[in-house]
Amino acid sequence: MSYELHKRNANHLRLLGKVLFLQKNHHEETPVKQDVAALCAQLIRFDTTNFGEGNSRGEAEAARFIHGLLRGAGYEPLLLGPDDKRSSVVVRVPGADRNLPGLLVHAHLDVVPAEPEQWSFDPFAGTIKDGYVYGRGASDMKDMVAMTLATLLDWAASGTKPRRDIVVAFVADEEDKGDYGALWLVKDHPELFIGVEAAIGESGGAATILTGQDGAPVNLYPVAVGERGTLHIRVRATGTSGHGSRPVEPNAVKLLISALDRVGNYRWPLTLTPIVRAYIERTTAALGFAADLTGEDGVRAAIEAMGTAGTVAGVTVRCSSTPTVLRAGYKVNVIPGVAEADIDIRALPGTVEETLATIDVLLGEGISREFLSYQPPTSSSTQSHWFAEMAAALTRHDPAAVVVPYCMGGGTDAKAFAPLGISCYGFSPMGADPEERSAAGVHGIDERVPVASLISGQLILEDFLAAV
Repeated sequence: MSYELHKRNANHLRLLGKVLFLQKNHHEETPVKQDVAALCAQLIRFDTTNFGEGNSRGEAEAARFIHGLLRGAGYEPLLLGPDDKRSSVVVRVPGADRNLPGLLVHAHLDVVPAEPEQWSFDPFAGTIKDGYVYGRGASDMKDMVAMTLATLLDWAASGTKPRRDIVVAFVADEEDKGDYGALWLVKDHPELFIGVEAAIGESGGAATILTGQDGAPVNLYPVAVGERGTLHIRVRATGTSGHGSRPVEPNAVKLLISALDRVGNYRWPLTLTPIVRAYIERTTAALGFAADLTGEDGVRAAIEAMGTAGTVAGVTVRCSSTPTVLRAGYKVNVIPGVAEADIDIRALPGTVEETLATIDVLLGEGISREFLSYQPPTSSSTQSHWFAEMAAALTRHDPAAVVVPYCMGGGTDAKAFAPLGISCYGFSPMGADPEERSAAGVHGIDERVPVASLISGQLILEDFLAAV
């Protein structure tokens, strides 16, 4: 064991002992509140890198740490997974009224790889300074793990009981396919989610501060009510193999390159789903603009008027198809008979069949395709009491909050839980930092989250979970 790993393990044990001591010895009339920033930093120190294709590290250690905290607080969590290296933690908190439909809170423990040489600090040091918590996973999504865990520990310390059953899942493998995390839980342990009607997870409920047409600030809080579908396909071109000095037809590499050029450069038609339309209309209205969404020019102008809030709108007004992986050949003077590529396709709700038909036309003859993975788009109601309660919790914290629904361009574990009939929302709340700091570095370098936003986010989350 390296010195750094030994030191991190020792720190994990010291924090676990400290938390358990505080839980056991607090005065009932003044229960100890969890330090959510310190908890987030400690979770970052677990290197839970997910390299994909079943290769990861650290998830089991992080899961055991959380499992120990919850057991020490008096809960009855389950530690489970397809093998001893890929663990998740699931706990059901009984509500005062067991007849009410339950709510799922899900957050993933794994993170994408970090390249330390590009960072200004150790990605897994879990440093707190200058008003930030720094490290890989700070904002994707050990912030939500910390906020949720802090809420459960606070409830245990104060004897708080929610109105309804709250099922909490801290899961592995979200940053890949979910086969070792949410998808495995749904397939092998669907009984854990009996009675659950709705779920909240990452990507939504965080403050975005914009400037209105009159110069006044607009506190926008987008809540995800849908996600584009994920269609990962592998395409294969077949041709005639031969000597590199004697060109042959058909040439598998040339066929594949031409097909990828058509797929990658295709401009998908403008498609305004109800969720995306609502997001653009409500956001521009809050900014003081009258959006004209009757044509391409009007949509483009509206998205530009939204400022930073227009980024996600620009992604979700169309489907997308992006070639990402190429495989062909083994020697420079040999023409290969087969060439393959992987393509990442994202389809808006209601467009999957049309999207695949278009892909087949773009690929053309001589190209076959197969699914690597397929998770359909998700869509949940903005008229539900779940959405109303999220908006209410945000408004209680920030009376100036403008809560709007939006559609995610990417995807989350919501796609795994939605087939169970669960309405899924992206709600991982974060208040605005008073000194205008903001989360940054997701899947990039120098990832960080403001301490003030973590603290306010945990208060909003606790408020929502207690009231919903």
